[in-house]
Amino acid sequence: MDTFLDILLIVTSVALLVFVLLHRGKGGGLSSLFGGGVQSSLSGSSVVEKNLDRVTVFTAVVWLIAILGIGLEIKFA
Repeated sequence: MDTFLDILLIVTSVALLVFVLLHRGKGGGLSSLFGGGVQSSLSGSSVVEKNLDRVTVFTAVVWLIAILGIGLEIKFA
């Protein structure tokens, strides 16, 4: 179980990083500093953004469960 939670944590961490970086910039800030403020016709539709939001939230919940599982395993081991 320990190995499964460790692998799950690593996979969800990398996936969460990728999903967050795939999001389109919604305003100024650092995204406009690196060219994210320029509107592009290839930026995607709102359906893609909604699905990406759902996948990102699901991945974050799985990541949180993995963190809690590892913490409980350490506490009660």
